[in-house]
Amino acid sequence: MPDQMRAQALGCMGNTDAATPNIDHLSREGVFFRNTLANSPVCCPARAVLMTGQYCHRNGMAANDLRLREKYPTLAKVLRAQGYRTGFIGKWHLDGGPRMPGYVPPGPRRHGFEFWAANECSHSHFDTQYFRDSPDPIPIRRFEAEAWTDLALEFLRDAKTDPRPFFLCVFPGPPHDPYGAPPEYMRRYDPDKIALRPNWKAGPNVPGRKEIAAYMAAVTAVDDQVGRLLGGLDETGLTEDTIVLFTSDHGDMLGSQGLRLKRKPWEESIHVPGILRYPKRLKPRESGALFSHIDMAPTLLRLCGVDVPREFQGTDIFGRGKPPDSAYFQIFGPYEGDGTPAGWRGIRTAHYMYATFRDKPWVLYDLERDPYEMNNLVATSLREDLHRRLQGWMARTGDSWDFDWSYPVEDAGRLYKDKTFYAVGDYLATIGAASQPPKK
Repeated sequence: MPDQMRAQALGCMGNTDAATPNIDHLSREGVFFRNTLANSPVCCPARAVLMTGQYCHRNGMAANDLRLREKYPTLAKVLRAQGYRTGFIGKWHLDGGPRMPGYVPPGPRRHGFEFWAANECSHSHFDTQYFRDSPDPIPIRRFEAEAWTDLALEFLRDAKTDPRPFFLCVFPGPPHDPYGAPPEYMRRYDPDKIALRPNWKAGPNVPGRKEIAAYMAAVTAVDDQVGRLLGGLDETGLTEDTIVLFTSDHGDMLGSQGLRLKRKPWEESIHVPGILRYPKRLKPRESGALFSHIDMAPTLLRLCGVDVPREFQGTDIFGRGKPPDSAYFQIFGPYEGDGTPAGWRGIRTAHYMYATFRDKPWVLYDLERDPYEMNNLVATSLREDLHRRLQGWMARTGDSWDFDWSYPVEDAGRLYKDKTFYAVGDYLATIGAASQPPKK
């Protein structure tokens, strides 16, 4: 799971600039979900949804740099209890506190992971560090995705002789900003020849062609590491009976709609890669099903023949029932760092995307007629049905607008810097429906 890789960056998704041969090949070998979605498109909340199978108002991870509380079931805990060897490599970003140095001690704060080679969070892609089971940092002085892959190959070599089944997460930082890659990849993308999406708009701090070229260079550099990792799996002889899931935590606006980064309801923010390969059981095919982060944990567990904890809120995408006909989104806010003005909720169907703030509707797009979301239909009667369906999602999942805090944008920035969001996380995790926002 690379960080901040939008679906639109891949050749298999139709990007003619993209050099992603390994990911494209993987998409032909597995089930290629063209509609894979991030329910909470920002780092910590997205990772928490993936790990716990719960929406953020349930697991408390409403913002970045919170600590996931040890009481929640996670994928790694469930599989380790079933005898799996569990491993985590890369960017963790679920332990709260300072991002650097980034040591997470062995024990409950690793949420079921046994093998550990990770840091909390660092976006210094050429000069970072990681930890194993002691607080002594191990430096990485090269493109980090290469180092993470080396560690993953070490894990796979051990898996060849270990009789236990294994569960391994490899979470590199690139192509997250600051955008860039080793020189040989940067040379492959001429900024003057990068095609801008039709909804790209100039604006303050908006990435232009130079930044987008650097982003694409990082995507290609990560693609090569995907190839190395899959080759290592082939060498172990375990490919046939190993599930491979490739996705990302969220996308990147990269100037679409005149915006940057994530936390937005537009496709460039919420639409992520989704490929699930399992040669022993799944025939290669393309799927238009809505497959979102909340569904990944129950789907993986069912494929492993493991019971899904009752706390998990998603759907086994291959289950006997119908796949979800819509996906639900939640962002708590506001957050001033990337121009997200307030918390919002949203619903995405195969045809429409609708998002609303607490006090007013925000956007509604007909994705079939308007795939670049340039004609906002929120003032039309189409909104009424989608709003009712959104309210149904909130009721079924136990979400409430009262979970959002009502601070001005400038206050939210100060709270974030002061790490007061810890209290917000505890507050969300321990109450049902709240009538008052948390105290500062």
